[in-house]
Amino acid sequence: MSVEIRPASTVVLLRDGEQEMEVLMVRRNRALAFAGGFWVFPGGAVDAADREQGGDDADEAARVAAAREAEEEAGVCPDPEAMVLVSHWTTPVGERKRFSTWIFAGEVAPDSEVVIDGSEIHDYQWIGVKQALDTHKAGELPMMPPTFITLCAVARYDTASEALAGERETPCPRVLPLLVPLEGEGAFATLYPGDAAYESGDLEAEGPRHRAFLSNGSWQYVYEGVSEPPLYPQD
Repeated sequence: MSVEIRPASTVVLLRDGEQEMEVLMVRRNRALAFAGGFWVFPGGAVDAADREQGGDDADEAARVAAAREAEEEAGVCPDPEAMVLVSHWTTPVGERKRFSTWIFAGEVAPDSEVVIDGSEIHDYQWIGVKQALDTHKAGELPMMPPTFITLCAVARYDTASEALAGERETPCPRVLPLLVPLEGEGAFATLYPGDAAYESGDLEAEGPRHRAFLSNGSWQYVYEGVSEPPLYPQD
């Protein structure tokens, strides 16, 4: 049975902190069927009003939606015209809910007040981007692959303005992962274009590796021998 792919949008809210650039992370209600209990960026579905305001341009409708969701979920109002499109992800085939999700980045004032909705969002924190990745690698701060990979992409910048300027000049990856179950309850790997197993799902297939998988509660991104560009710049 085919599953409707719903348009959605989210925004990586950045500010300059005392120690490093910080990102606003919000935690979804554990009771939610999709990504319950995970740390995410503010976001949600693109609605009819967003599409009307965006005209016939899907990217613009998503931009409007991302700014609106940031205000509704966290009480923060980024300037939609200043936001930069970082990436676009489509939920893998086989998932019960599928989304076509635009991920933007936007800068907000250091003193921006956060007010979560208490419904879908139950907690929040401003956290250094590199600190967020370190905390996740320690097995804390659970997140989905698009969130992890987006944080890796912006972690190479020192300030919010630098991040927006850099991402404005970086090609926007449009990603359709292949989901492959692993041994263990809820365990899986996500494969990306260029991986030797991207078409077959055979994780043992010889050839290039372009995938992410969970190891000790944190995501690992593998990019080896691939002709396709990485999802974020490599060292």
